[in-house]
Amino acid sequence: MRTVGLMINLEKEGILELVGQIVSLLEEEGCTVLIEEETAGAVGIAELGVSQGQLISLVDWVIVLGGDGTLLSCARQFAAAGTPIIGINVGRLGFLTEIDVPGMKLDLKRILNGHYYIEERMMLEAEVFRQGKVVEQSVGLNDAVITKGAFARLILLEVFINEQYLNTYPADGLIVASPTGSTAYSLSAGGPLVAPNLELILLTPICPHTLWSRPIVVASDSNVKVNILSRLGGVMLTMDGQHGFWLEQGDQVVIKRALHNTRLLRLKGRSFFEVLREKLREDDRSNG
Repeated sequence: MRTVGLMINLEKEGILELVGQIVSLLEEEGCTVLIEEETAGAVGIAELGVSQGQLISLVDWVIVLGGDGTLLSCARQFAAAGTPIIGINVGRLGFLTEIDVPGMKLDLKRILNGHYYIEERMMLEAEVFRQGKVVEQSVGLNDAVITKGAFARLILLEVFINEQYLNTYPADGLIVASPTGSTAYSLSAGGPLVAPNLELILLTPICPHTLWSRPIVVASDSNVKVNILSRLGGVMLTMDGQHGFWLEQGDQVVIKRALHNTRLLRLKGRSFFEVLREKLREDDRSNG
């Protein structure tokens, strides 16, 4: 655990000072710090810069400086390598980030002294088939979302689970979420909160035009197939709200468990439910 990668959201306020503090602490503890070369130049420590490929292959673990969005992006990049990641929250809510800035130095020293555990989080993979051929493939930690564009009417989505017909949804869209993603868009759309150690797939319709459509939970080894029936354009697949792909009538989106997991570094002594209470209270206060 002595070669550490830094992934940095340069848009966050005060990020340069924060990076300097972290690099100093890690080097004082005998660690080698590596940063993607363009980012390293932007924060004024170009000597720590390496290529993205080298960063992925060389580091023992990764510290993510940003919010949940930065961590989600990092998760997609490092999942195949199996590299553990931990987030320092420089964002607003931070369900996924483990460390807050005020206690940052103490928490990082705890990790370097071995007071951590690794939590495996299942990811999702989505493939788009068009006329029988795969035209898009991507992975995400939180969710795969099929949604209408800004000016589209309700879209029509035909859903199958393991080749068994489930329903045809006239709706604004459909969220297919992992347990980790249950605290994200799915929660806002009325889906349940799911403990992250469970392995399942959650389907949450977005504003369905029916009185009886409800979120549905299926096994983690299920194949979720969604046929795009809408004739109108403006339908998009997004992974973790970051990577998007435009869909057409007749496309089939197949969503299943990804081959790799995200490995999150966690501090001993904190439970999911403790974090949940803290973050939901923070969200209530910020919206109040």
